[in-house]
Amino acid sequence: MCCWSSVGPLPRAPQRWSVSERSHGTWVIALTLLVAVVLAVLPLARSLAWWRPEWILLTLVYWTIALPHRVGLVTALTMGLIVDVLEGAPIGQNMLALGLVVTLAGFMYQRVRVFTVVQQAGVVFVLAGIQQLVVQWLQGLEGLAGAGFQFLLPALTSALLWPLIMPFLRGLRRSYRVT
Repeated sequence: MCCWSSVGPLPRAPQRWSVSERSHGTWVIALTLLVAVVLAVLPLARSLAWWRPEWILLTLVYWTIALPHRVGLVTALTMGLIVDVLEGAPIGQNMLALGLVVTLAGFMYQRVRVFTVVQQAGVVFVLAGIQQLVVQWLQGLEGLAGAGFQFLLPALTSALLWPLIMPFLRGLRRSYRVT
């Protein structure tokens, strides 16, 4: 018999999250991302297509800022792959753009949380602009890029919608206790 066997089993460290708490609200996050995908592929008149907000980016940025331990790079890459497939874009185009934006949002989530909604909208404008620039650059490499700066219009509409989207998603998160 070994000298430490009489002591008994070592005490286990207390777990901070139980399984039910860890997965609490995952369906809310998934549902909001699904709604964002539907809104992103919803047909619009040709004249309004340039003004379509980046719904998926808005949703990902919110969840990344609110719950960076739950939504991050893996979620962004998955959503980017879904967008690539739905839009018929080369695989990796939206994965790269959304992955970069969510990584940047993840780096500054503590700062952005204390900003006013208007300041947050400015950050969203910059993040959406970065996403649009990356996609435009990749389309330019393929020979599909458009001329002019109208490709940045979705960044503007996304920033203008942020003061409405952020309180709505925060209300969902709080009412369903998503942690």
